[in-house]
Amino acid sequence: MTDSLSYRRLLRLDGMPELMLAACLLRLAGRIFTLAIVLYVLARFDSPVLAGWVAFASLAPGLIVSPLAGAMLDRLGAAKAIVVDMAVSAALVLALALVDVAAAMTEPLLLALVALYSFTSPLGTAGVRVLIPRLVPPDALDRANALDTSSYALISVAGPAVAGVLFGFAGAQVTLLAVAFLYAAGTASLVPLVRRASTGVAAATGSLTRSALQGVMYVVRSPSLRGLAISYSLFQVSWGILIVAVPVVVLNELGRGATADSLIGGLWAVSGLAGGMGAIYAAHLRTDGRERQFIAIGALATAVALYPLSASFGLVGLAAGLILVGFLEGPVDVGVLSLRQRRTDPAWLGRVLAVSMSFNMSGQPLGSAIGGIVVVLSPSLAFAIAALASVLAAIAAYLLVPAAPEREAVS
Repeated sequence: MTDSLSYRRLLRLDGMPELMLAACLLRLAGRIFTLAIVLYVLARFDSPVLAGWVAFASLAPGLIVSPLAGAMLDRLGAAKAIVVDMAVSAALVLALALVDVAAAMTEPLLLALVALYSFTSPLGTAGVRVLIPRLVPPDALDRANALDTSSYALISVAGPAVAGVLFGFAGAQVTLLAVAFLYAAGTASLVPLVRRASTGVAAATGSLTRSALQGVMYVVRSPSLRGLAISYSLFQVSWGILIVAVPVVVLNELGRGATADSLIGGLWAVSGLAGGMGAIYAAHLRTDGRERQFIAIGALATAVALYPLSASFGLVGLAAGLILVGFLEGPVDVGVLSLRQRRTDPAWLGRVLAVSMSFNMSGQPLGSAIGGIVVVLSPSLAFAIAALASVLAAIAAYLLVPAAPEREAVS
């Protein structure tokens, strides 16, 4: 019965409409912010190196506190945790806009505000993925993850496009205010689900620190989750480099201005559209039992798309490479999401997913920092390093992720 569960029927399941709306608003705000903050640094401070470190600061602190965030997910409940993340993010992005209006922005203050913005991000990011397997039947998990991944990919179309146009034609302050509004709207949209989820849910007890440590040890002791963390973090190094390298390459080619900003957003938009198509295609193939092949093949092909394609044929090659990279990310993400959920004890989802997802994403801030430094020396070298990271990710997925579920005794 659940094999025939359509996307429309998935969206009619109790709680799914509110979750998907909140997830879309959360991700749209985050995608706009990710590009806008890089454009902001390049416009205000004219420093690719600082742009790389700001991109690093927008992710790294949240990754560090992710074990505590995971423990809080089990205590607050996933829906409440997402609301906390969106409300805090709205306040901090609003603060960024107001400081810029007052012409009081400095490099240390910018880094501090962006780092604070990062701290609650694991609550929202993991909270969405914790709720999905609790709202859908087990046999529909592939399709639900494909819906989640493809909707994220569609946001990746709208987010950069909106960011590029807004920043180019309306300026940094309007763009930041729009991000704050989206976070606030997402907070309001999830209130009905929070009210329903808050009844009849037993909160976790005991030491918060101990719960966080248990989540870390669960991931470390699980061969599947440990292998995924190593493989996907290497894959995310590639994306971290692209976050900084793509705007710098376009600005070097076209110069500063609304046209360049809009093109940067457009390039990321078509990459996101391709990602949605890739995710839907992966769902039709069904990943069950073949997740690591999806991850390894997708990462290996991504390397070719990054170098030489993206690096060697000007803006046309860059556009073609980003489309291919986006398409390949879909199958990789569906494979990672499904494997992680299938091989995690449902009782541990909050703690484990927050820790596992943060371990998996740890390569992105590192890649951004590397990209900001290397792209100044040579854009081609930056793309080559990104390609190497994807090759290593493919090797790690095949060698380190067990082909079959292991018997985990990690409690």
